[in-house]
Amino acid sequence: MPRDRKRKTDRGVPLPILSLAADVVTTEGRTVRSVAKQYSICHTTLYRYIKKRERLGPGEEMRTGYWTPRRVFSAQQEDSLAEYLKRAADLFYGLSSKEVRRLAFQLAVHYKCSYPETWNECSLAGRDWFMGFMKRQPRLSIRCPQPTSLTRNTSFNRHNVSLFYDNLANVLDKYKFEAKDIWNMDETGVTTVQEPENVVAGRGVRQVGAVTSGERGTLVTVACAGNALGNMIPPMFIFPRVNFKDHFIRYGPPGCIGAANKSGWMLEDHFLQFLEHFHHHTRASLDAKVLLILDNHSSHLSVRGIDFCRKNGIVMLSFPPHCSHKLQPLDRTVYGPLKRHVNAFCDTWMRSHPGLTMSIYDIPGIVRLALPLAGTAVNVQNGFSSTGIWPYNRDKFNASDFAPSLVTDRPPPPVLPEQAGTSAPSAVPLVQAGTSAPSAVPPVQAGTSAPSAVPPVQAGTSAPSAVPPVQAGTSDPSGVAPVQVEFSPETVRPHPRAGPRKLTKANGRKKRKSAILTDTPEKEALERDKAKVKRKPTNVKRKLTKNTLETNQQTKVGLKKTKKKKHTEDSDSEKEEDFCIVCLESYSRPGELKGGVGQLLADHAFVDSS
Repeated sequence: MPRDRKRKTDRGVPLPILSLAADVVTTEGRTVRSVAKQYSICHTTLYRYIKKRERLGPGEEMRTGYWTPRRVFSAQQEDSLAEYLKRAADLFYGLSSKEVRRLAFQLAVHYKCSYPETWNECSLAGRDWFMGFMKRQPRLSIRCPQPTSLTRNTSFNRHNVSLFYDNLANVLDKYKFEAKDIWNMDETGVTTVQEPENVVAGRGVRQVGAVTSGERGTLVTVACAGNALGNMIPPMFIFPRVNFKDHFIRYGPPGCIGAANKSGWMLEDHFLQFLEHFHHHTRASLDAKVLLILDNHSSHLSVRGIDFCRKNGIVMLSFPPHCSHKLQPLDRTVYGPLKRHVNAFCDTWMRSHPGLTMSIYDIPGIVRLALPLAGTAVNVQNGFSSTGIWPYNRDKFNASDFAPSLVTDRPPPPVLPEQAGTSAPSAVPLVQAGTSAPSAVPPVQAGTSAPSAVPPVQAGTSAPSAVPPVQAGTSDPSGVAPVQVEFSPETVRPHPRAGPRKLTKANGRKKRKSAILTDTPEKEALERDKAKVKRKPTNVKRKLTKNTLETNQQTKVGLKKTKKKKHTEDSDSEKEEDFCIVCLESYSRPGELKGGVGQLLADHAFVDSS
């Protein structure tokens, strides 16, 4: 444990009296003993206080008793380290407690600070130092990070988010939507194996178990939609079955619908079915349009779905790809509470049905109990407000929200001359007409040698430096004041930065972005993409099949010719002609006929009958 001892008695000299006596000694030039006798202070105490105050750094305050422990870093240095740790956490590359201790040791060695000898044993700072550092920095705390993929960190940047808010502003200005007309649709998965809640058990037990339905659960997709006013329509369930039966949703929420496919995920046909369900509950029309905001999932990019929306007054706006963790209202404030309530009700179901396993047909009944508790009007409204969709606020996210994308911010790859069709850019700056090119080296007159900025170096000696190295806390030998080296943790451990992009060929996959899907240009582009996807596999398949058949036929013919040729060359007896005993005509040997002797007799059967 860190040594955090506090004073328990009132004995000792108050700090104001010590400070006043020390000022008298330093300003009036009196002796320590005379001033100590005047203020009834021990002269040794006053002498130690004066020496401690002389060793204080700029901005540090003097404290007496056990409030002045020996520190490895000053207050300013610890503040700089705290800012570095906060920045690393904002970049989603935060440091663990052990990594912070290792960084502290590296900083102490780099800046030649005085640290305990025990740090050298494992090249780590002590646990006492770390606990004291965390107490001195109340703005820091140890947190459990949420796993976030690199794709989400890269995609959620200012450019993609600004493009989404531009499209949203255009739609709001064009159609004059109100809160009741702005809807968000999203899917989530509910499994049959829950995460058990904390239970009360005996102290000291190494392992406490809780019953679940199975080792691995089966996933059922639940699609919901809510508007900025706080209302939600009945959900849609997609079961991992080949055929859907009505009894699948018998105990589901009132008005819910269901579908089924082998994977249990949303497909284009199911999305069209959800759009019909959505239109039935919203009563959208060409005279009273509604806005449906959703992600860029492949099932949502359906031409039939877009045609249905255009006919029924539904305007579709898509989010940027991989940005739902920040921009999706239902994902921000509804699905988190929904998962917690579903886990709680699954625990209750397992206790109420001992010895039975939960199936996918029990999930609609559990969602019926959990959805009203999670999809409240307040939660749905807070989802639209926290994302800046309604009320409209394009400045909802600050610099710290976009910090993870800065790790992959890098300049675009250089354009090769053969790719661009032009000459490669030159590193020399362009020169205007009528002026001479600037030169970094001054012109040399005739008959003189070029001036050198660096004096010649003799053999066996090192090159002299323009500025002699100065250690931290030392003074220049020329009498200059000590050079203060800036304390920065980035000198020892810089923040992560992605390398330059590689020049690779495009894989043919189109990158999606936020768009108004029901607009005519977007719909036509989507139709062209769908036509390419449909046409490409069939052409390749036919081509491969045709080539394969031709190759197989050529191979078979070649084998037959080779066998015939080899057989005729090896056998001398086959060179002699054979004659039929009936018609007296020459014929081939039975091995060369497809039917053999039986075929030969069949060909001459008319002779026997006649």
